[in-house]
Order: sequence, then structure tokens, then C-alpha cells
Amino acid sequence: MNKSDLVNVIAESIDMTKNDANIVVSTVVDAMVDGLLESGKLALSGLGTFLVADRDARVARNPKTGEAVDVPAKKVVKFKMSSKLKEVLNVKE
Repeated sequence: MNKSDLVNVIAESIDMTKNDANIVVSTVVDAMVDGLLESGKLALSGLGTFLVADRDARVARNPKTGEAVDVPAKKVVKFKMSSKLKEVLNVKE
């Protein structure tokens, strides 16, 4: 599912225009990013927790040439799914 699919599902399920649903989705995504920037953590009950983590600088290798490449330190987002989501994803048929 991508953003436009999500917009379509929201628009159909609560009977609103696709433009209004797009505004809702964009607002939610912006709020999630702001939450991660402010506290470094975002927990959504039933879905999981997003955490901002630091990744150390490292030396990698170009797979084509074997040349060493310096990869700078950076921040990444990690996701830990909730037990409810784990349960739903691992239902045995």
C-alpha cells in the first residue's frame, strides 16, 4: 500500500473527498515526523513504536570495485511492532 492507496481507503471509508483525505494523511505523517524530531519516539497502540537511533560511522566496501568507502554517522528510524500486530501477522491458516 502506498500513500495514494491509503488516501483512497480513507476517502471511501468515511465518505470524504480524496483531496480532504490527502490533507488528513499528510497532516498525520507531518505530525509523526514532528513527534520523532521532538522526542525521538512515537508509539501507536496496535501498530508499534518508532524510535530514532544513532548509527555509527563505518567503513564499507564498494561491491563492484572493492574500494573502501567512508560512511558517515547518521540517524535512522527503527520500528518495533506491537504484540497485537505480531499476532495478526502470524496467524496460522
